[in-house]
Amino acid sequence: MASQQFEPPSGTRENVFAQIREVFGRYGFEPLQTPAFERLETLTGKYGDEGDKLIFKILRRGEHESTGEADLALRYDMTVPLARVVAGYGSQLPTPYKRYAMGPVWRADRPGRGRFREFAQCDVDVVGAASPLADAEVVCALTDALDAVGVRDYRVLVNSRQALSGLLEVYGVPADLGGGVLITLDKLDKLSPDKVAAELVDARSLVRLASPKVGEDRIAFTLSLVRGLDYYTGVIFEVVAEGMPGSIASGGRYDKLIAALGGPDVPACGGSLGVERIIGLLSDDQGDAHRIDVAVTVIAEDTASEVMGFAAQLRDAGLRTEVYLAASRKLAKQLKWAADRMARFALIYGASDKEAGVITVRDMDTGEQAQVPTGELAAHLTGRCAPSR
Repeated sequence: MASQQFEPPSGTRENVFAQIREVFGRYGFEPLQTPAFERLETLTGKYGDEGDKLIFKILRRGEHESTGEADLALRYDMTVPLARVVAGYGSQLPTPYKRYAMGPVWRADRPGRGRFREFAQCDVDVVGAASPLADAEVVCALTDALDAVGVRDYRVLVNSRQALSGLLEVYGVPADLGGGVLITLDKLDKLSPDKVAAELVDARSLVRLASPKVGEDRIAFTLSLVRGLDYYTGVIFEVVAEGMPGSIASGGRYDKLIAALGGPDVPACGGSLGVERIIGLLSDDQGDAHRIDVAVTVIAEDTASEVMGFAAQLRDAGLRTEVYLAASRKLAKQLKWAADRMARFALIYGASDKEAGVITVRDMDTGEQAQVPTGELAAHLTGRCAPSR
């Protein structure tokens, strides 16, 4: 028991963050972090009555503490803080502006499976683009991130706030009752989409073209989908997965939010992944499998500089690569290290390899080995690692 306290806790949180970050970067999203807290007036009135009740408020300091008044609040999500930044500094940002953010958010919710009061979100947003291509790219970035971390069995449910508003108008629902009707609709299991499905055909087709992995079997028009937050104005979506209540990702278009915070009237859309829910879907094997692509062994001191060069080439090619740094030069021990790191491949470079101008590539799943010319190493491994990434 004494040594157990020094072992890292089980889970794959950092690994999940790293893989999501890598996917977002490939799409050209740039990092932008905002403070953990915002002015209370910035957050209230943006999430709807139910959402406003879940905001964690921060009491005023000093002489105001006894009054119970609050002027700050912990951020409820990443979207409203981004809108506040764009409202104040949008002229200094490129157009369109693509950003990602990762970090904790807080909601005064009732804890349960997949539901926390503090949890991590990974967001992508596109500001300044009204095109459905922006909506499609957000969905594709999120689904590619899910694929990268090992979540496969999911579906993307899509609807439109504009379609819902039109439906309420057709059926004569008064504007002051519309919000309540939509909340009720959000709880329905199924409703015929025939009258409004045409409005989503173009956006749905763009998603399929942009990412073949999101095809007919993974994306579905869902009229009962509402998304409870008030700031959505157009396309909305949720990603659901078997075995996890609620959604593991969600988002939509929020064209009026920046203007509501005093900024310019610019279009925007975005989406968010819930890290804790994603981790909850991963088995131990899924969560840790192939945490690195290539483990590089060092079996002779006089080859150390060369194997470091091989590792640099592979990292430049986008492969997750680690070099064995311990003192032992026993190959068996280093291959065990590679297995413990759950590497996809291990590299072995001995005297005979050096003389022949090749490097031995060992498939850690099958045990098969191949000798690859050193000049072709990056191309060889990039092609073989791609399906597992």
